[in-house]
Amino acid sequence: MPARRKPLTAVAVVAIVFGLLTIVSGGRALFGGADMGAVVPFVLWFNFLAGFAYIIAGLGLWFRTGWAPGLAIAITLATGAIFAVFLLEVWHGTAYEARTMGAMALRLAIWVVISVVAAREKASRA
Repeated sequence: MPARRKPLTAVAVVAIVFGLLTIVSGGRALFGGADMGAVVPFVLWFNFLAGFAYIIAGLGLWFRTGWAPGLAIAITLATGAIFAVFLLEVWHGTAYEARTMGAMALRLAIWVVISVVAAREKASRA
């Protein structure tokens, strides 16, 4: 197997670390009993569960599996869909924390970058 390229290594590590941080923060919010303010439950649950997918995708990218780019793209699309529904809820007056808006935009941006890098890597191997 040829050496892993630096961009792929970087996004694999980012995906794994981001997944671990997402699980920890989501777990604290869901199970820690702390008052998190005006959380939007479906966003919180999605992000917590997505953290596991982040780690799986990151490991797949690290080991250069054929399925990892597809999973990265699926995560990107799912994150975009949840963000869109969240924005619709906000539009209709649902209370939310401002940090949720920023966090969802950050998640989407990170996964767009990961997906682009993964897709380019896969295309270069084809």
